[in-house]
Amino acid sequence: MSLVLRNLQRAVPLRRARLREKVQAVRRALGVQRFDLGVVCVDNRKIQQINRIYRDKNTPTDVLSFPFHENLKAGEIPQPDFPDDYNLGDIFLGVEYIFQHCQENEDYYDILTVTATHGLCHLLGFTHSTEAEWRKMYQKEKQALEELSGHTGTRLQPLSRGLFSPKCHSVDGKWVPPRAPGTRAPHAEATAGLWGCTSASPSRR
Repeated sequence: MSLVLRNLQRAVPLRRARLREKVQAVRRALGVQRFDLGVVCVDNRKIQQINRIYRDKNTPTDVLSFPFHENLKAGEIPQPDFPDDYNLGDIFLGVEYIFQHCQENEDYYDILTVTATHGLCHLLGFTHSTEAEWRKMYQKEKQALEELSGHTGTRLQPLSRGLFSPKCHSVDGKWVPPRAPGTRAPHAEATAGLWGCTSASPSRR
């Protein structure tokens, strides 16, 4: 099925063919290449607007996921009854935000790929509200990225890496990782079938 990749911003350069190739590889690694997927690349202003409307958070972020199948168990592949339901949903990538927070030793397209993988896992029912949920999501991201890395020679780390480390601390009953100077804020939990994340910048090891 199709991957629709749209670039609705002009704030930062974006080679859609390169990103498309990587996202297609992640879809294959996750076994969902027969499902439609939308990836929309937007600037800070647009993703902040969406974040404000759907999550009541008036800040830009790196990724927002809108699942088509909202009640999937973590890792469950949808079993549609109708052709039109072979759809995973849409991922909005805050490409300007991601670009601004890339470290000097990081490749912009690698980080876009890592972020898209995280968003895609949210479309498949994975969450990270608890440590148990996080472990499942982290392993799935890691599995997909390791398969991709085997073809590209890079060593990409999951976006959710380190969320529940021993150094994490509790805020309002939820575990939050420490924030290093110059990094993005920890992941944020979303509601009502929408997932949005802002996390510490992932790195290649």
